[in-house]
Amino acid sequence: MRIAIMGSGGLGGFFGARLCEGGSDVRFVARGKHLQAMRNEGLRIEGPSAVHIPRVNATDNPGEIGVVDVVMLCVKLWDTEAALQQIRPLVGADTTVISFQNGVLKDQYLRAAYGKSHLMGGVGYVATTIDRPGVIRQTGPMQRLLFGEFDGSRSLRGQALLSACLAGGIKAELSENILREIWQKYVFLVGLSGTTTTIRRPIGPIRENPRTRAFLLDVMREVVAVGRAHGVDLPEDYAAVRLQLADDVAYDMTSSMHHDLERGNPLEVRWLAGGVVELGQSKGVPTPLNRAIADILALHATGKT
Repeated sequence: MRIAIMGSGGLGGFFGARLCEGGSDVRFVARGKHLQAMRNEGLRIEGPSAVHIPRVNATDNPGEIGVVDVVMLCVKLWDTEAALQQIRPLVGADTTVISFQNGVLKDQYLRAAYGKSHLMGGVGYVATTIDRPGVIRQTGPMQRLLFGEFDGSRSLRGQALLSACLAGGIKAELSENILREIWQKYVFLVGLSGTTTTIRRPIGPIRENPRTRAFLLDVMREVVAVGRAHGVDLPEDYAAVRLQLADDVAYDMTSSMHHDLERGNPLEVRWLAGGVVELGQSKGVPTPLNRAIADILALHATGKT
């Protein structure tokens, strides 16, 4: 299977390396020092799922790759508009495009650019960061990919990608309700990113303090209420289920948005907490806590200039 990874950072680099390990023909789109290191020394994953791919096909120009079977879109959300134009040379008549980005607004942008027939839904779970150019550091054992057709069918293209993932040691599943899976991650991610970035602490202290724990729960409750208003099959008490996940993850786990704040990078808050506000307004659902998170982080949203 010929797969292009658009955005070879923590998530894209990790799962792309595992797909290489499984024998897929993987082409990485990267940039800057990370790209140069990949060209010179390959791609290395450090941590629980360690692997070194000594030679990888990496470029900053998708036009050099040509048409592929699958495009895995893994860029940060603020790069989505540019990425949707850059991947056009990769997309042929039978190409599948899957966004493994954060949030729920992402697929609206893909649908507008490429139409429903090219799209599958996707969710990625992995705790990683670019430790240094050419090296992805995995900070916990969790790694999982879910993807599927939005109509719930089990397609041949989905089964082919599933086989490629399993061959590379990826804990992958073909979902029959990918929209619900996307929202389930969104509930937890909005809570995790919003609290760790505004409070500027990892999840451990936040879940232990009664006030910050209640804040985390109520932030997630707003996301559930918005999702249910949009017809997503989420139980009314689903935020409490996600709070149990917060109790199970590593004490020092934080969010990529918290990392971005510390590094002075742009933030995904517009599409995370801000996305909850936007989607809530369209259905008349109040989201005061997510509005507060978006407002608190507004001056940091574009990174250091």
